Amino acid sequence: MLAAQSRQKSYADVRRRELEFEVGDQVLLKVSPTKGVVRFGTKGKLSLRYIGPFSIVERVGILAYRLELPESMKGVHDVFHISMLRKY
Repeated sequence: MLAAQSRQKSYADVRRRELEFEVGDQVLLKVSPTKGVVRFGTKGKLSLRYIGPFSIVERVGILAYRLELPESMKGVHDVFHISMLRKY
């Protein structure tokens, strides 16, 4: 049992990434990859996967960051989980 657990842990650890941002860093925001969902202008196969870059205003929790969004995105909440962000 322990051998199987350690093997599965080694597989999972390959995909994990330690990510941390500072205030003022530039990041890209992941948009919904769901097929048929219209967000941020276009839909379909050629739609954008990431938009940005946006500046980080503050760190809200251990895994959440507040971004400085433009006026055109005023309907979108400005706090995002770290899994939705990518280094610019």
